[in-house]
Amino acid sequence: MQIAKKPLLRIEASAEGKGVRLRPEGPLAPLAGPVIDRINNLFADEKPISPGPDRFIFSTWIPPAPSPAFDRMLSAQVGALTRRRVPDQFSIAVTRACPNNCIHCSAPVRHGEILDSETIRRAIGEALNMGSYLITFDGGETMLREDLPELVSSVDESAIATAFSSGYRLTPDLARKLRQAGLYAVRISIDSPVEAEHDRVRGRKGAFQDALSGARAALDAGLLVDLFMVTSPHNIDQLEDAFSLACDLGAHELSLYEIVAVGRWASHEDEVLDAEDVQRLERFHKEKNRGEGPRVTALPYLLGPEMFGCFAGRRWIHVDAAGEALPCAYMPISFGNIKTKSLRDIWRDMSRYKWFTGRCSCQMRDPKFREAHRHIL
Repeated sequence: MQIAKKPLLRIEASAEGKGVRLRPEGPLAPLAGPVIDRINNLFADEKPISPGPDRFIFSTWIPPAPSPAFDRMLSAQVGALTRRRVPDQFSIAVTRACPNNCIHCSAPVRHGEILDSETIRRAIGEALNMGSYLITFDGGETMLREDLPELVSSVDESAIATAFSSGYRLTPDLARKLRQAGLYAVRISIDSPVEAEHDRVRGRKGAFQDALSGARAALDAGLLVDLFMVTSPHNIDQLEDAFSLACDLGAHELSLYEIVAVGRWASHEDEVLDAEDVQRLERFHKEKNRGEGPRVTALPYLLGPEMFGCFAGRRWIHVDAAGEALPCAYMPISFGNIKTKSLRDIWRDMSRYKWFTGRCSCQMRDPKFREAHRHIL
C-alpha cells in the first residue's frame, strides 16, 4: 500500500505480523533510508492502533497514512537529517482556567490575560507554514474554552489536531462538535487508575469520574482516545492497572510521560524517574505492544538519545497561556512572546540555542542544564 507519494520519494507500507514495515522508493530513498529504518525498528514488533486496510493509524502522536499530514511528517524527518529542522509539534495553552489543583502542575498560575482567538489562529497558521504536522491544544482545561471547536477547525489537512483534557466538561455534544471540527485525538489525563488517588493528586473529588465520562464521550463521537499518565515514583507500580483501565474503556492508546521537577513539583528534584525507571517503561512499552489491548507509548523511552531524542527546542514549540514561546511545556525558558514576535523568528533563535544542538534525553533531568538555568527554573 502506497502511503506517501512525492515526485522524488514514495513510501510503500506492508503489514508484517501485528506491525507495519515501510519501504522508501525513488531518487530520495537513500536519504530517507535512515529515517525509515528508525521508524521500522520502532514498529517492528509493535501493533499500530489500526493496520488498515485502507489507512494505517500508528499512534495518536503520528498522522494517519496515507494523508497530507503523514507526507509532511516524513518530510520533516528527512529534513532533520540535513539540519533543516522544523517544529514538528506546536502546542498552545488556550486557557489558564482549570477546575483541578494538581500537585504536579507545571503551569499553576490561574490568572492573568488569556490569548485571544485571532492570536491563537495566527500562531497556528505560522506553525503550519513552517511545517508542523502535530498541533496540540493545551491548558489549563481546554474544554473550558468555548471557541475550542472553531480553533480546532483552523488546523488544515496538512496537520493533525489533538487536545489535552482532564475530561471536565467534555460532554457528548462537545465531543461531536470537536470531531466535526477535525479533532484527531483527545488525551485524557490520568494520574492513577485508583479513583481516590487520582482525585487526591488532582485536588478535587470527582476528577476521576470526569476522566472516565470524558473518555467515553470522545470514543462515542469517533475520536481517538489516549489515556495520558504522568509517571512518577508514586504511580510507576500501577502501570498494569492503568493498562487495564485503558482496556476497559476501549481507549486506543496509553501514553506514559515522566514527571518533571518544575512548577508545583519544582522542589521535588529527588522525586522523579531514574534510569532504571525509564528502562522499566521501555520494557512495559515493548511487552504491551506485542499483545492485545491498546497501544502503549512510553515517551521517556522513545524520546531518549538512542531513539528520536528529546523534542524540546529541537522539534517542539510550546506557547503558554500568556503567549510566551517555550521549548516544551515543561521547560519555562521563553524565546519571545507570539504577541510581539513571529513564530519563525522565535524558532530561529530557539533552534540555534547551544543546548539544543545534539540528540539527548529530557534536559530537565540533566543536573548541568538545571544548574545553568537555575535562575529561570
